[in-house]
Amino acid sequence: MNLNATLIAQLIVFFILVWFTMKYVWPPIAKALDERADKIAEGLAAAERGKSDFEQAEKKVAELLADGRNQATELVANAEKRAAQIVEEAKNQASVEAARIAAQAKSDVEQETNRAREALREQVAALAVKGAEAILRSEVNAAKHADLLANLKQEL
Repeated sequence: MNLNATLIAQLIVFFILVWFTMKYVWPPIAKALDERADKIAEGLAAAERGKSDFEQAEKKVAELLADGRNQATELVANAEKRAAQIVEEAKNQASVEAARIAAQAKSDVEQETNRAREALREQVAALAVKGAEAILRSEVNAAKHADLLANLKQEL
């Protein structure tokens, strides 16, 4: 019976150990495992939130970059249009100024031509008077001949 008593004593000690372990050892271990599992779950959830926030931030950055590129393209296009307008306005102003200068020069040339003609007419008239005076030295009437010279001027 020695074997049975040892076996029963070991069985009783085993049950006491199981009861003690389940009552005092297992709850803190289970609690620590549950806390660890909760922390891991929270960490995974935070990582998931961070990942989704990162993806949203990337989308927002991509949208902002696209908007920035569009605005830059639009600004460049507007600047090119304005530059073309400025060049066109400068060309128009230059052509108007050139036409004005050409008209002024033409007017000046006509005036100088008319002055030269008048001076030439006066010289021709003076020469004609001298010639006529030399021929007619005997009788020269200045008043009478002034009308003739004015008519001669007009004909020339």
